[in-house]
Amino acid sequence: MARPPTWDPKAHRRGPGRRPDASRRAALEAVSAVTGRDAYANLVLPGLLRERGLAGRDAALATELVYGALRGLGTYDAVLARCLDRAPDELDPVVRDVLRLGAHQLLSTRIPPHAAVATSVDLVRDVAGAGAARLVNAVLRRVAQRNLEGWVAELAPDPADDPVAHLAVRHAHPRWVAEVLLAALGDDLGALEAALRADNEPPEVTLAARPGRSTVSELLAAGAEPGRWSPLAARWPRGAPGGVEAVAQGRAGVQDEGSQLVALALAAAGVDGPDRRWLDLCAGPGGKAALLAGLAAPREASLLAVELHPHRARLVASALAGSPGPVTVVVADGTVPVWQPGSFDRVLVDAPCTGLGALRRRPESRWRRTPADVAALHPLQVALLGSALDATRPGGVVAYVTCSPHPEETRSVVDEALDCGPGIERLDARPLLPGVPHLGDGPDVQLWPHLHGTDAMYLAVLRTAARR
Repeated sequence: MARPPTWDPKAHRRGPGRRPDASRRAALEAVSAVTGRDAYANLVLPGLLRERGLAGRDAALATELVYGALRGLGTYDAVLARCLDRAPDELDPVVRDVLRLGAHQLLSTRIPPHAAVATSVDLVRDVAGAGAARLVNAVLRRVAQRNLEGWVAELAPDPADDPVAHLAVRHAHPRWVAEVLLAALGDDLGALEAALRADNEPPEVTLAARPGRSTVSELLAAGAEPGRWSPLAARWPRGAPGGVEAVAQGRAGVQDEGSQLVALALAAAGVDGPDRRWLDLCAGPGGKAALLAGLAAPREASLLAVELHPHRARLVASALAGSPGPVTVVVADGTVPVWQPGSFDRVLVDAPCTGLGALRRRPESRWRRTPADVAALHPLQVALLGSALDATRPGGVVAYVTCSPHPEETRSVVDEALDCGPGIERLDARPLLPGVPHLGDGPDVQLWPHLHGTDAMYLAVLRTAARR
């Protein structure tokens, strides 16, 4: 079926009424780009805010509306379906998106109901006309008859009968994602609820001081606060950090603390023999490569950063510009190596994955991803890990990393590689993250938003004891 046309924000106004405020208009444009063009909110929204000159409270409102509406998409659509005489997907796309934004304001913010309804009506009248305004007014008034808890009680299965489905509706996740998280959390329903709730909390902005180019002290002097776990981390409490000199100059970067920790773990793992050649096998967009380059330099080690996609390779090169040690960026397929087997002492495989560990940052991903994506990615993840092990000399180490807690993207990939490769030792990764609590029974590490305040990064560390 052809995708419905996306609302054109440049189209003329179609009807009389109050001009919608700039924050809500920007939010509608961003949501429409995500739902209509498969854009990503974290890429679209910052440009819109700059273009419209929105800052401070106006930018904060637009951000809350966009991320909130996209996080709650499935639950809000279920509510809207009860208040409509048709499925939400049968509506004009822009009307549907206005309803989603209105439902979020009514059910999950402190915006007064009359204001949420009135501003939604003004917005849809401006872009879709008087008939759409009457529809939105009637539907949102029905939505407002219950709060979120009341709608969950109406729509979700009884928690006594199906607790996972109930939590999935309550915290706006597809059921299959909730089931995956439950399995990764050892079938602990309390931990599942905490994890689902944490996915709906906006993440902090965390900075990384790139070794040899910046320091945490410099970031703290610029107004940052200390990080929790990474010795390179600083938390930025004031929105976008583009005005921080070290960030503007590329000497520091915005990077989740979990991403910092896995790069530090690879650098800290013990190797037998020389330590001169490091490889980042899936380097885009370059944040981990920038840390590794700085950590390698004092050891007089070089870094080769490999990225399949040219546009991402350019991002890697930009992140590595000014690195203190020798670095090389190449565009290549990590599963088809252009190096001799056993060439490297340390290898990072930050494998392509579903991104289920970063749903705080990309709220739309929970509704886009399907179990079929996991099945499609698994062979690539196994192939990349196998290529990394082949590239590592005897006594060298490999860190396998994904931003997903799904067992098929984490433990299953490592288990398969170990079954195919005799002479590979699975190291206990927990001591490589000193001071970080709640790391479980090991030997691999799974970080969690609800436990660590990081993305749900997974880390396994392997040592090649003999050629395969």
